[in-house]
Amino acid sequence: MTREKLRIGLFGYGCVGQGLHDVLENSRGIKAKIARICIKDKTKKRRIPMSNFTFDKDKILNDPSIDLVVELINNADEAYDIVKQAMRNGKNVVTANKMMMARHFEELVDLQKEHNVSLLYEASAGASIPIIRNLEEYYDNELLHSLRGILNGTTNYILTLMYNEGLDYDSALRTAILKGFAESDPTLDVEGWDAKFKLCIITAHAYGIFLDPDNVFHYGIKSISKFDIQYAREKGMKIKLVPFVGKTNDNTITSFVLPRFISPGKYLFNVDYEYNGIITEAAFAEKQFFSGKGAGGHPTGSAVLSDISASSYGYRYEYKKHAQGSVSNYSRDHRIEIYLRYHDEKTLGMFDFEEVSESYKNHSNKYVIGVINLQKLFTIRQELPELDAFVVNTGRRFSN
Repeated sequence: MTREKLRIGLFGYGCVGQGLHDVLENSRGIKAKIARICIKDKTKKRRIPMSNFTFDKDKILNDPSIDLVVELINNADEAYDIVKQAMRNGKNVVTANKMMMARHFEELVDLQKEHNVSLLYEASAGASIPIIRNLEEYYDNELLHSLRGILNGTTNYILTLMYNEGLDYDSALRTAILKGFAESDPTLDVEGWDAKFKLCIITAHAYGIFLDPDNVFHYGIKSISKFDIQYAREKGMKIKLVPFVGKTNDNTITSFVLPRFISPGKYLFNVDYEYNGIITEAAFAEKQFFSGKGAGGHPTGSAVLSDISASSYGYRYEYKKHAQGSVSNYSRDHRIEIYLRYHDEKTLGMFDFEEVSESYKNHSNKYVIGVINLQKLFTIRQELPELDAFVVNTGRRFSN
């Protein structure tokens, strides 16, 4: 940049926008300022003078003095329009919108190449954990076997309250909302959508494949019961929502999002409350673990600030694994072992287990542990959220 200070046009001034404002104001290493902020709500009181705001997006997008657009709004469709227009106008972009990135990934990557701009989105995948930059730079030539972790602070907070304080799901969810760790409509978090969008973004940098999120199986925690928590506790384990992506052979990967049993001694066992944790397993670096806050304005704002700083130095993702093309196939033909707590025998019949290793029935609760093909879960994915049942990945691996 030739300017003495990077001039930023910011979209959104909610939790993350305000967090970015705070960390930017307290940063000593970056020469940047927020020149203008675009918001929608004209009636909401703001903590800084209204002279800093505009309600017209073109006041930022068409302003030649603004070098960088930072998009931090909730609406994925509006974010998509803003990001596209900004890049077409020759502006670099930083975004934290995981739904927008996952649903339009390849198009946005092509668009930044076409207009010779950068699009950075570290905060969209791991909040305060710099996983994308590590995959791009540290693992660029590494043979990555798998990646898994906790990528959603809301569900981890709820599950921690259920385990530590004995709360039922509804009570834990209400507490998460009151504490600001869950939205008033928590659907994207508790049903696993948020974790899946993040997983798709990470997969592009880990393996070079741009996945359509609709082709990736996900299942959340909203059907969990105290019985499931108690079962895990009796076995000395916790339940965490864990996205997974990994190789099934040299040029094929699979991925999914499922609750998972975590035993003591495992990295994720003590990742509690709003924290996230990510495990990578590679041929030469072997197993590595990253942990950090997965929710909150300041942790996410710090990741956005890191992207702003990188943009000021001309940094761009190179998508090295995509260029290498060593992984070309995606498959759901993968056997996993699951715990199924169910009520109706018809529900059990839907799962078509290949083999069963454990089962239990009493007057109020039934469960079975067995091996099932991931493709079968994908086939019944639309019925699963409505069942009086809960599914957990045992974490034991099976080959095809």
